[in-house]
Amino acid sequence: MELVALLSSGKGTWGQVSGLMKHGEWDKIIILGDEFGAGFTHEKKFEFIKVDLKSKIKDLRDEFLKKLKGKIDGTEVALSIASGEGKEHMALISALINLPVGIRFAALTKEGVIDL
Repeated sequence: MELVALLSSGKGTWGQVSGLMKHGEWDKIIILGDEFGAGFTHEKKFEFIKVDLKSKIKDLRDEFLKKLKGKIDGTEVALSIASGEGKEHMALISALINLPVGIRFAALTKEGVIDL
């Protein structure tokens, strides 16, 4: 399964994304973020897609949709929205649904990576 993760604001949220990447078994990892998120590094290979997180919600959804089109191979993705805020989450979820692709929310817990 492919992991799609939003890399935005929130104390400690980059650690959640990094942990998901490290402890999960992913066919592909796609990270979405702004200029600030472009500095993210990890030992696992991933594709970073730069977006303007300050855009209006509909414009952000359209940007997510345009930049994700053709990037996802399967019919569903594991999605991490531990990082970011509601507007960003809604825009990303809407874009994924409109691709269309199914969503399984992924989280890293003490027990490991889980689907919610």
